[in-house]
Amino acid sequence: MVNQMYLKWGFRLLIGFFGLWLLLDLGSRLGAEIFWFREVGYLQVFLLRLLTRGILWVVVAGITAAYLLLNLALAQRLKYSQSVKIESAELNSELTNFLSPNYPKRNETQILAPQRFQTLKLRWLLPLAVILSLLIGLMLAHYGQIALFYWHSPVNQAILPIPALFRPETIWQLLRQIFSQVWYLGLIGGVAIAILIYPQFLLTAIAILSSPIFAFIIFRHWPKVLQYFHPTLFNSTEPLFGRDISFYVFSLPFWELLELWLMGLFLYGFVAVTLTYLLSADSLSQGIFPGFSPQQQRHLFGMGGLLMLVVALSYGLSRYELVYSSRGVSYGASYTDVTSQLPAYTVLCIVAVAIAFYLLGRTFFWKPKSQYRRFVFYGLGVYLVLVVAADAVLPTVVQYLIVQPNELQREQPYIQRTIALTRQAFDLEAIDSRSFNPQGTLTEADIQKNALTIRNIRLWDERPLLETNRQLQQIRPYYQFPDADIDRYTLKTNVTSRQPFTPQKPPAESTERQQVLIAARELDYNAVPQEAQTWVNRHLIYTHGFGFTVSPVNTVGPGGLPEYFVKDISGNSSALTTSNEAIRDSIPIGQPRIYYGEITNTYVMTGTRVRELDYPSGSDNVYNSYDGLGGVEIGSAWRRWLFAMYLKDWQMVLTRDFLPDTKVLLRRNVKQRIQAIAPFLKFDSDPYLVAAAANQDFPSNPSYLYWIFDAYTTSDRYPYSDTGSDGINYIRNSIKVVIDAYHGTVKFYIADQSDPIIATWSAIFPEMFKPLSTMPANLRSHTRYPVDFFKIQSERLMTYHMTDPQVFYNREDQWQIPNEIYGSEPRPVEPYYLITSLPTVDFEEFLLFLPYTPKQRTNLIAWLAARSDGKNYGKLVLYVFPKERLIYGTEQIEARINQDPVISQQISLWNRQGSRAIQGNLLVIPIEQSLLYVEPIYLEATQNSLPTLVRVVVAYENRIVMAQTLEQALQAIFKPEVTPAPAIIRPFEEAAPPS
Repeated sequence: MVNQMYLKWGFRLLIGFFGLWLLLDLGSRLGAEIFWFREVGYLQVFLLRLLTRGILWVVVAGITAAYLLLNLALAQRLKYSQSVKIESAELNSELTNFLSPNYPKRNETQILAPQRFQTLKLRWLLPLAVILSLLIGLMLAHYGQIALFYWHSPVNQAILPIPALFRPETIWQLLRQIFSQVWYLGLIGGVAIAILIYPQFLLTAIAILSSPIFAFIIFRHWPKVLQYFHPTLFNSTEPLFGRDISFYVFSLPFWELLELWLMGLFLYGFVAVTLTYLLSADSLSQGIFPGFSPQQQRHLFGMGGLLMLVVALSYGLSRYELVYSSRGVSYGASYTDVTSQLPAYTVLCIVAVAIAFYLLGRTFFWKPKSQYRRFVFYGLGVYLVLVVAADAVLPTVVQYLIVQPNELQREQPYIQRTIALTRQAFDLEAIDSRSFNPQGTLTEADIQKNALTIRNIRLWDERPLLETNRQLQQIRPYYQFPDADIDRYTLKTNVTSRQPFTPQKPPAESTERQQVLIAARELDYNAVPQEAQTWVNRHLIYTHGFGFTVSPVNTVGPGGLPEYFVKDISGNSSALTTSNEAIRDSIPIGQPRIYYGEITNTYVMTGTRVRELDYPSGSDNVYNSYDGLGGVEIGSAWRRWLFAMYLKDWQMVLTRDFLPDTKVLLRRNVKQRIQAIAPFLKFDSDPYLVAAAANQDFPSNPSYLYWIFDAYTTSDRYPYSDTGSDGINYIRNSIKVVIDAYHGTVKFYIADQSDPIIATWSAIFPEMFKPLSTMPANLRSHTRYPVDFFKIQSERLMTYHMTDPQVFYNREDQWQIPNEIYGSEPRPVEPYYLITSLPTVDFEEFLLFLPYTPKQRTNLIAWLAARSDGKNYGKLVLYVFPKERLIYGTEQIEARINQDPVISQQISLWNRQGSRAIQGNLLVIPIEQSLLYVEPIYLEATQNSLPTLVRVVVAYENRIVMAQTLEQALQAIFKPEVTPAPAIIRPFEEAAPPS
């Protein structure tokens, strides 16, 4: 007795400690998040999200638990007693009084004869009970899979697709999955058998478990709930129902979520109560079920009526979901969907509503001996037949007998819808399509006329430059260059390299735009020697990176290495070394400390008694103390305890190095930082660093480094728009995000005011977004058309440039992205930035390019350009080449390069001497009415790689030349010839590379 008492008290203490720990953990998380969101200035955003998720959790969990547990409790009251004995006889008076208050107690054995309403013998009872138990197992598998998927999804991944709804096709897929995996089949079967053995306990346990599962699933879709209550019209309708597209983007996902929840709730409730009744009176052991009593029938009629209402909702929504159908030759509702599936779903919806109202009417106006009772079962049987016919038989018959013999004629109007709405959804309608017929008349005078374009041809790719940076500019093992980004800066003309072949700019112009590669020197704590990885070093000393490099893309330094405009760490007041004073005047440097970056994944404490490592200087180190605006103050004891609990870092409580002004800097990884603030946006994979004098808010603190992120609004619910491989069918580059690399401030600017989705988010969070016009001009001049967005658009354009339905149906003009040789391996051409002028445009600008070739062919058919400067930002231009003549594609140029005996011999020679030649990106450059092809060749050692630029290959029309510099190659191709130029111009004699 004493031992049991101690065990009981020990168990209670354990539960109490666990509850206290859980409470403290949740409280610390909430408190720390509030402090952090207040630091970044988005506390209202966090509180609205928190309130929305809290309400969703409480409402869904509360309704689920109340509905299921109350109905199961009622079923326990109405079910037959386990002591009832059933024998074949006429209905006696005991059955009549079975549910009366005077009925004998449960522990008294009663003899009960079967009722006049339908009894179930074992040959029907057992299969029915097993089927219902298996259905519960399938529901658990389906909703459990959804919950596990969400559990393992990142917390900040709020834009989640609507999961598969629990419909007949989902059940069929689950069955196929179960029978293909033996362990899965055993698990579901075990659950079903356990329910048959312990129905009361397991059905109640599953009901209790369903409550948090449903709440968690709906909880993760809080953005869709907020969007439902703040819709913005697209002012564009889809052609099938004539509804505004906002209904599909904002409203339909909400109703699908509601169906997902209510279908699981009402179906489980109905099945669980039915099983409770079927397994009462020890029916399986006795081999007979006496039939449902009038009270049981009334209960089941009510629950069945609610279930049929959800079935009606499901078929009503299925009508609208036909615009996402994959049946037929194009995406969206096809001929079969419109002519057979749509009417069938309409009929099924109406019939389900009629059945639901009949069942609910019988519940409220109950007549135990209704003469129409048998018609309910007949009606449900007919309805199941209609479901199978509508979902499987009828569409298959129409597709094979009516559509396929005349497919183009039947599907033509629906193909037109898919083309039109896909082009709208990916903003392909805005592309300015033009014809471009290269003339092959480029001269030396044209090269001189386009000197700015020539001076900005990119010879340095990102990969070899990063390799060189890591060898020459990393300085210490704990520094890292995670990325290099293409950008353009306005520099004084005496900055840029002048080669003999390229003309000088007129003296009146004092500046020139230069394309550069900029790379941040960040601190990578994982590279700190293992012996030095202490708590103090991790969180108090190694706090930030320092500086950046800037390299022109088109010039080569001594020994074939890149030239640097900005490099090293100077160790004096100038912070970094610049190539000359003009660079320092053109590119602001200030104190380039990087506390927030791409690989800053640790949290750090600043303003402590321990000095922070600023940068190395010779054999010593220079130290600094952070004085920026980032961080949350943790000087007081209770805040230290709060963040120690939140971060699970108890050294924060024990250390004596903290001061009253100590701050903790959290979420210093820039992508994690903005995802925590705006998880409803999709972010570009490549943020880029900008050095600009745009610190208007903090003029006394010379920090000039910023990260710019492109953010997208996306949807997978745009009607008729092809989702492709990325799972989205609508995207806009609506937001530019700017993060201060020193202060950590985050600002969101709306770049596309016409996007309805960002208008909805602006209505939800009115203080969060600012117009792009309020971005400082020095930063706005560095914004660029994002590569990820460009890739998605260019991928869709490969198919959806075909606007004629017949051409689209035959796929006779399908395009593809060509391959190039990089290193020694073929790979698809990546979009690339250039400063050049478009044909018929008389000024140079910063452009993003991508060429196309016809499907399974290698000649060029078109190229797409995105503009990034000023009022032309965001405009897309498509230049289509004539189909009747050959325009060399990248693969053809690569083949000609590698087939040339002199060039291939030289590359083979390099590859045999402990080094290897790397063929860089092949650039297709439009100049005037012609195309120029340029490919750099790098040489690197097989060990301790330090790539150097050793040759440049230039191809024009039928001529190819390989030389040490771009200028020499251009001279060889365009120098005046008395006789026709040979097909291949051999390389120049070796010459020392220019300094």
